[in-house]
Amino acid sequence: MPAPVWTIGDITVHRIDETELPPETGPWLLPGATPDVVAAAPWLRPDFARPDHGLRLASHSFAVRAGGLRILVDTGIGNGKDRANPAWNHLNTDYLTRLEAAGFPPGSIDLVVLTHLHTDHVGWNTRYHEGAWVPTFPRARYVVARDEWAYWSAAELDAARRQLFRDSVHPVYDHGLLDPVDVPATGTEIVPGVTLVPTPGHTPGQVAVRLSDAGKSALITGDCVHHPVQLGRPDLSSCVDIDPAQAVATRRDLLASLAGTGTLVLGSHFPPPTAGYLRPDGTGYRLDPAPAE
Repeated sequence: MPAPVWTIGDITVHRIDETELPPETGPWLLPGATPDVVAAAPWLRPDFARPDHGLRLASHSFAVRAGGLRILVDTGIGNGKDRANPAWNHLNTDYLTRLEAAGFPPGSIDLVVLTHLHTDHVGWNTRYHEGAWVPTFPRARYVVARDEWAYWSAAELDAARRQLFRDSVHPVYDHGLLDPVDVPATGTEIVPGVTLVPTPGHTPGQVAVRLSDAGKSALITGDCVHHPVQLGRPDLSSCVDIDPAQAVATRRDLLASLAGTGTLVLGSHFPPPTAGYLRPDGTGYRLDPAPAE
């Protein structure tokens, strides 16, 4: 099945599926999104919530063609890696086959944008080859916000995080491909039409990615918004937010800036249809889906 694709002017965005996340992910990740809360937003069903009001979540990347460049936004969980989460431990998916089928063979990628340095966003940074973890995208510049890199470089990591940095981040750094960039409050355009937008709270240096061309725009959320239920309830925090209060404030500001603007919102963990337009709904917002072309 072809990768879903959306267009923003001359920019194309492909969703590269990795895996659907198991049902128990929702109660763990967003404990405040109880069945009653989900049931109060009937527009979430059937795409974003199951009949039992559990959350549907997915892991995928967005592969972007912009200005003649091939760009990958986040790299998922990865195959064959030691992970504390049983659902992610030694995963085995056809992710690279899907990426190549969409026209993005690993050797063609010019730029990898890492919205933040969490396990499920950096996994395909590397692959196992001849006894070592090596960069999957050897020609690419791997971009991360400088604040994000500085935070994790100084943090005292638990065993699970040490492992993910050892197999998925440090090999990229050691090969000279990691490029921490300054991201001011106004954002920074890293290539024409592709802008990093600061969205701190989930992690200190997390970014969203704005795509703009020919008067049209889209925004890839990163984990500023994990699930569409947070559109109606921006106060719902993730259990892994480093600064929950800041995450809520960031989410409120971002959603207010998007609602009614015609900006296509692409959720980094939203299951199909994944994309849509934000509009006011009561005291919050809802997503009007925009099916892939």
